[in-house]
Amino acid sequence: MMTLSSMPVTHRADAKSGHSFDANRHWAASLTLGFCAQNSGDTRVTRMNIARHYGPLRVQRPFYPEGKDGCCHVYLLHPPGGVVSGDALNIDISLTKGAHSLITTPAANKLYKADSNGVAWSQTTNLKVDDNATLEWLPQETLAFDGSRGVQVFNIELAKTAKCLGWEILGLGRPASDLPFATGCIEQRFKLTQDGKPLWLERQNLDPTHPRFNGKWGQGGATVHGTFWTVGLSDPTAAIAALREQLPPSNNWAATYRRDVLLVRYLGHERNQVWKLFEQVRNILRPLLSGHQATIPRIWLT
Repeated sequence: MMTLSSMPVTHRADAKSGHSFDANRHWAASLTLGFCAQNSGDTRVTRMNIARHYGPLRVQRPFYPEGKDGCCHVYLLHPPGGVVSGDALNIDISLTKGAHSLITTPAANKLYKADSNGVAWSQTTNLKVDDNATLEWLPQETLAFDGSRGVQVFNIELAKTAKCLGWEILGLGRPASDLPFATGCIEQRFKLTQDGKPLWLERQNLDPTHPRFNGKWGQGGATVHGTFWTVGLSDPTAAIAALREQLPPSNNWAATYRRDVLLVRYLGHERNQVWKLFEQVRNILRPLLSGHQATIPRIWLT
């Protein structure tokens, strides 16, 4: 079984980058964003007060489609459009007390086939949310090409009264082109803590040569995986009841609530199906979490 656990994960984009194309190739990029709530007359406005980048990671200006006193929408941009061997991407986002931000992307992220040296890539995302702040992490899907090799690390650090909802969607291979994810290996690591206590720890090794990949006891051959998480609900029982009542019944999804984390999982083969499902989940949960109806980011409509 192929494993990437011993591969070092780059956490700093100021590590040496080079233009070599051998086994030591390394291309680093980082993005650091900070959001704070500021007084503006009689209202509180969320401002992006920190924006630092290294390499090809950028943001557009903040948008306020819900009004100036509403959620601050920001789009993450990665002009190369995908991740290749040697790439080391690091994203750090923090919200101070009372801020409310929505982070999304304009297009799918692509994980390309490893080079002839089998050099892996790495992606590290760190989200930090202070008390009474709300973060919505809603990127478009990630598409893994056959032969891709790398590690995705996802850390969410919440203060005691912080709120957060988000999703991660992963499509394996390109089945429409009859190019399945038959080789390569992708390791995913998730860690969510609140007030310093671990609430959700998970490690998943996506190796198409392992029996778990196609086994009914594992991933069942699913080519699309999705996870939607929510933390900070005042009435999780009512939230789960609303999901079960309003979502279409299907063997492709299930909801659980443990240790203050509500998770909706999807295993299937349709990107549009999971996207529609997760939009419905957000439409249900966002009002319960923040008191505001869900607003579609404009970039999704272009």
